[in-house]
Amino acid sequence: MMILVTYDVSFEDGNGQKRLRHIAKTCLNYGTRVQYSVFECDIDSSQWVVFKDTLLSIYDPSVDSLRFYKLGKGWRNRVEHHGAKRAVDIFQDDLII
Repeated sequence: MMILVTYDVSFEDGNGQKRLRHIAKTCLNYGTRVQYSVFECDIDSSQWVVFKDTLLSIYDPSVDSLRFYKLGKGWRNRVEHHGAKRAVDIFQDDLII
């Protein structure tokens, strides 16, 4: 399933930068960054449980925000992209590692 993850981390306290880096690194482990605080994650249901629990353990709910959008299997028909920084589609594009 495709999950779109967005976040906003407050820098009001001294731990904001650390939380931001930790959230971004966790998201990179599960998906592709498509904008600064937006990730597309193509994961299965067991990965989703671990991923979500990990993010919820990092953020501070009193000042930070996490949003999860479950786009499902037909997500390619629901997403339009315009402009720069097109994300690589590892299922349709050639990927050289």
